[in-house]
Amino acid sequence: MDRLTRIVVTTGLLWLPTALAVAQPASAPGRQTSAVQTLPSIPGAKPRNVVFILSDDHRYDAMGFMGTPIVKTPNMDRIAESGVHLRNAFVTTALCSPSRATILTGQYAHQHHVVDNNSPVPAGTTYFPQYLQKAGYQTAFVGKWHMGRDDGGPQPGFDHWVSFAGQGNYLPGAGRELNVDGKRVPQKGYITDELTDYAMQWLRARDRSKPFFLYLSHKGVHSDFIPADRHKGTLSSPRLQPPKSQVFPPEQEAQRPRWVRDQRNSWHGVDYPYNTRLDITEYYERYAETLRGVDDSIGTVLDYLKSQGLLDSTLVIYMGDNGFAFGEHGLIDKRTAYEESMRVPMIMQCPDLFKGRGVVNNIVANLDIAPTILSAAGLQPPAYMEGGNIVALARGETVPWRRELLYEYYWERNYPMTPTVFSLRDERYKFIRYYGVWDLDELFDLTADPAEMNNLAYTPQFSELAKTMSGRMFDLLTRTGGMAIPLASDQFQLSNGRLPVPGVEKAAPFPPPLVLKPER
Repeated sequence: MDRLTRIVVTTGLLWLPTALAVAQPASAPGRQTSAVQTLPSIPGAKPRNVVFILSDDHRYDAMGFMGTPIVKTPNMDRIAESGVHLRNAFVTTALCSPSRATILTGQYAHQHHVVDNNSPVPAGTTYFPQYLQKAGYQTAFVGKWHMGRDDGGPQPGFDHWVSFAGQGNYLPGAGRELNVDGKRVPQKGYITDELTDYAMQWLRARDRSKPFFLYLSHKGVHSDFIPADRHKGTLSSPRLQPPKSQVFPPEQEAQRPRWVRDQRNSWHGVDYPYNTRLDITEYYERYAETLRGVDDSIGTVLDYLKSQGLLDSTLVIYMGDNGFAFGEHGLIDKRTAYEESMRVPMIMQCPDLFKGRGVVNNIVANLDIAPTILSAAGLQPPAYMEGGNIVALARGETVPWRRELLYEYYWERNYPMTPTVFSLRDERYKFIRYYGVWDLDELFDLTADPAEMNNLAYTPQFSELAKTMSGRMFDLLTRTGGMAIPLASDQFQLSNGRLPVPGVEKAAPFPPPLVLKPER
């Protein structure tokens, strides 16, 4: 069979190899074995207690210490004061399920195959807490799992389990349940507070003779944003100004991809978000108020650790699963390779290991969470993981580290307004390729143009750079087994329409850089 027409069937998805793809043998990079191995120990390492706290849709700049208007996060600020702020933290796919799978496996979406919010988790997938269990850790998962169209039931790697099906709900109601160690119980209160209470119950009841790992995974601040009653109306302020990139000058507008311009009047467009007349400024205020509940949760955990004399010795990591746009590029939501989508907050502390008030400028990612926590547990991460140990960066050690990061997003039938996206981001430039659409590439100088408004991809002096970055991107995809495109059958509700608004019902004009000059 010709390799261009070969179809590889994997866990319900069809992976269609591209012209550069080759069949992967069992020993290909990124492949896991089904059996959970006992990892070798790091000589002389002390196994640390670890708390990992994840939020949903928290954008990188929405923390008080970053000076963002109206945002109040005293406990996130507290971690940054006692530890480090990883200011260049990213996710490799800005979507809930793929990002969470990357956190748990240390792999890209094209390796773990959880490429969207509905794809099943392949049989035999190993989550890093399973290695912790093998090493004698007691482990708990409390919160939003949201992978593989789950029913909220227990997953491998955790001794204690509290979760819910899918997105869950901020407020209790008829039929709204939690799954506690396989038993369904009614949701009783505001979800952020209730999850925190469950986490505290487990911490207090744990076996103190064993090291522990707590994964506290919040629903907040996923839309539709609902703050706790105590936070409603606490962050009203003068109206926020629209972001710079919400409106482009005509000469820059002409250099933008058509799909981005068309998406402005869509489910994920800023003018008619979710096909409504929603006021984005008020929406952001609700977002910031909802975030305060997550910040309170962090404070509760930190206060408990302090009361037990564990605060200095415990590694505490906080991050978001992806970012969120509030008008940048005329969009809301995530999925894109723009900064507000793929960049996330990440802060961590462990005073016994590294000093406070630190800033790490290296490019770090959700890929690094699994190997970092395994290293903190005194274990050598398995070779198939793509990330590294960010504690070494926090300690100021000189270690080999990436200079660029691959980003990938795969088109979803239920949200068809965003195409498949591949991107390479280095310390200054970002190259973006849209796959399966007739449209423009993008190249941005992030130092000169942090708002990503000036597309350099078709500027003569940057054409070689665009070509070089494209080559490096595909080299990385080839090395990690990523030269394939997933295909899913029609089985989901579509958000595929736009409002009949006069003046914006027409498609964007054809991009001038793709118009050929007539021959003479």
